[in-house]
Amino acid sequence: MRALLGVMSSTLGRVIAGLRHLCLALLSLWAALAIHFSNLPTAWLRSALAIAFAAFAIWALWLSRPRHTILFAALFLGVVAWWISISPSHDRNWRPEVAVMPRATIDGDRVRITGVRNFDYRSRDDFTVRYEEREVLLSHLTGIDFYVSYWAEGWVGHTFLSFIFDNAPPLSISIETRPEVGEGFDPIASLFKQFELIYVVADEHDLVGLRVNHRQETVYLYRLNTSADDARRLLMIYLKRINELADRPEFYHLLSNSCTINIIRYANAAGRKGRFDIRHLLNGLIDSYLYHSGRIDTTLPFDELRRRSLINAAAQAADGAPDFSDRIRASLPTITR
Repeated sequence: MRALLGVMSSTLGRVIAGLRHLCLALLSLWAALAIHFSNLPTAWLRSALAIAFAAFAIWALWLSRPRHTILFAALFLGVVAWWISISPSHDRNWRPEVAVMPRATIDGDRVRITGVRNFDYRSRDDFTVRYEEREVLLSHLTGIDFYVSYWAEGWVGHTFLSFIFDNAPPLSISIETRPEVGEGFDPIASLFKQFELIYVVADEHDLVGLRVNHRQETVYLYRLNTSADDARRLLMIYLKRINELADRPEFYHLLSNSCTINIIRYANAAGRKGRFDIRHLLNGLIDSYLYHSGRIDTTLPFDELRRRSLINAAAQAADGAPDFSDRIRASLPTITR
């Protein structure tokens, strides 16, 4: 018995030591990446300081005798304080696709939205800039459609919504990064205050057509079986957030302030009942979640529904057509709203 207790104690000690080393390694990696993606003006300086911090951490925590844990902790806390001090801004050299922050004015049933994007694209980088003002009536909002768009089909994609009206074209809202001129999306960088957040409010021909016809993304469209009342509640939450962002910038964060995470968060606020699901993070699988939780049509097998929800061919054929939104929905399974 004494020998068994000794083995168990030794094993537990090794597990605790291993977890301690893992935590220190993760903290060191986080701090090095925070420096690398910091607000220092030049890339070479950021990289040099990140490498220097990583080298110091290895020396202080694993190579030196005695270990200089206190020095590491002080330097780490300094990096954390620096990182916290980095603030989002509306004043940057934005790409024209995200240069205008939308804003909503709500007057009873009537909603007026400025900064609605409706560009005329010749290619992904060649377009005529056109921001519009749209007015919609909440009493004519009938439902919500859900888009899933893939750069490459797999576990990760981009999701956005279209709000459907019976007397006006659909209004698409996409939660995205707000890149500056010359920037592209980087999932690791998005964890370290590299991109501000924007809610792109757009015409479907812009938002959907850009992704299908010029970015060559694979796009699926699903009709949610939400009620008109739930749709109105969700749109009001979106409009409030749009105005908050116009007044006060925020950073995009892949795991906490991104497209699908925010859609689920706002759906919860609008009355959704359901728990967290790993497919909220692995959002390339979100259509499977919607299907198996009964939020989209389940009269067809999922594989058949997914096949019929692929709109690339219809969007390519309808490019430039005034009835673009109707034509991309022509072959979708019908749903009663």
